[in-house]
Amino acid sequence: MPKLVYIRLALFLPEMVWASLGAAWIADSGVHCDKTVVNAIIATVIVSWIIIASTVVTVIIVFDPLGGKMSPYSTSSTDPLDTNDSSQLLNGLKTAARSVWETRIKLMCCCIGKDDHTRVAFSSTAELFSTYFSDTDLVPSDIAAGLTLLHQQQDKKRKDLEEVVSHSLVASQESDLDTELENCHHYVQFAAAAYGWPLYIYTNPFTGFCRIGGDCCRNRTAEYEFIGGDHLSCHFGSILKTTGLHYRDFIHISFHDKVFELPFLVALDHRKETIVVAVRGTMSLQDILTDLSAESESLNLECEVQDCFAHKGISQAAKYVYQRLISDGILSQAFSIAPEYRLVVVGHSLGAGAASLLAIMLKNSYPEVKCYAFSPPRGLLSKSLSEYSKSFIVSLVLGKDVIPRLSVTNLEDLKRRILRVIAHCNKPKYKILLHGCWYELFGGDPDNFPTELEGGNQVDLTQPLLGEQSLLIHGSPSYNVFDESPRESPTRYPYLYPPGRIIHLVEDDSSGRSYCCSTSRYNAKWATEAEFSKILIGPKMLTDHMPDILIRALDSVVSERATCISCPTQGDFNTNIV
Repeated sequence: MPKLVYIRLALFLPEMVWASLGAAWIADSGVHCDKTVVNAIIATVIVSWIIIASTVVTVIIVFDPLGGKMSPYSTSSTDPLDTNDSSQLLNGLKTAARSVWETRIKLMCCCIGKDDHTRVAFSSTAELFSTYFSDTDLVPSDIAAGLTLLHQQQDKKRKDLEEVVSHSLVASQESDLDTELENCHHYVQFAAAAYGWPLYIYTNPFTGFCRIGGDCCRNRTAEYEFIGGDHLSCHFGSILKTTGLHYRDFIHISFHDKVFELPFLVALDHRKETIVVAVRGTMSLQDILTDLSAESESLNLECEVQDCFAHKGISQAAKYVYQRLISDGILSQAFSIAPEYRLVVVGHSLGAGAASLLAIMLKNSYPEVKCYAFSPPRGLLSKSLSEYSKSFIVSLVLGKDVIPRLSVTNLEDLKRRILRVIAHCNKPKYKILLHGCWYELFGGDPDNFPTELEGGNQVDLTQPLLGEQSLLIHGSPSYNVFDESPRESPTRYPYLYPPGRIIHLVEDDSSGRSYCCSTSRYNAKWATEAEFSKILIGPKMLTDHMPDILIRALDSVVSERATCISCPTQGDFNTNIV
């Protein structure tokens, strides 16, 4: 197969020449042909160049110039025959792999500036990718088949998992569930407002422009403290519409957006008598680089907590907002206007992670600070910091949202599970994908879609989904497909945990598979971080993270619980329709 791939790649050279001749022929005004023929040739030339361009981009991103040379050296062997030469070779290969990934990332993010923060983010992201993909030799269809098999396997075990979860609830926490849900329902509007006009237009595609059009035409930058970004008046208009506040209620609004530097706003919430700091989530390439700077970094906090470390990129972003709030006197200005108000920090996604760390940093100066983190990333805090944050941080997670389950260690676990399930399967890939599409669209009994051989005996694999040379003879621990014991986390990427106490809006599947045009039913309950220790596969694992879907689900849950006066408050959960 590699030889055929290289031959096919070489054939792109004459195709490029042929496409160039076609482009030159089109540009020649002296050629007179039937209009239909000319249009057909123009379409053919355009399609040819699109295919060539996409192939070049794919090769740049996917091609491994090391040729898998790292795999034989990636095991932690204690063989005394290992020499310094092999160690130096492994280090050289790791450096080369990191350099390759850094070059790719710089090409994909060529429009971003080249300041110190950006260079650090490039290096951190390259380190993450080179570590994660160093021992993986899979094509996209392999990954799709593995995810399909995992989803069916996951649904088989769902009843057992639900029984375990139902016994893990803490009865004493049920008493304040309604209160915290109502607070989440109130403050989620501030987290959404921090995204500015793009999210507002997305959630109001037909009326959004009309509603904020007047504000877009006004210039309020002289009246209010705006920092950075374009279309600031449009942002301000959408923020006013989303929060329902007045112009005078805003202390500071910043849409300055760089690597490790997130937009945020500070406002006076007179209804709850709070000063709200809302941090924006991921919405740019700079934010993605902040997300991907996933190694851990120690924090210098004025609290009696051991092992204070957190996600590097998010902690850097939180430090930036902290410095702006304290050094620029933004919080001092807010409290001078409303000294009796309490401080609340909110955010969604990346903003939720930054808001959580910001609340931890502010806890010593503002002991009554509270934080509401909507869909925060799992890989955020050390175990001790996660426990410490439970007294003043509440996280809200919807359904199978992948982000609150996402961390480097969980991604490693997902990779091992994909490798294990496809190594145990001997069915043709096209059958797996076709059955998977049917299962996602129309549902069915997962037992009717066998995912692995009974007993897991590798001897029975006469025609495995992946051949030996692509999977089974690699020396990497990731390819030990029969070993289900947990792996030691690398010191660069230790186990990290989500912030605070967690409210989980769980989808009720009793009514069958739901679609975009049908209703979804949710139950609200307190959850433990252990329930988010694995990435769950499902059609809503990405859409459940969207702010508008989270807000709709939360609206329904809160309104239903408020009207359900006769429902029991302990042990049972209200069922809500979205």
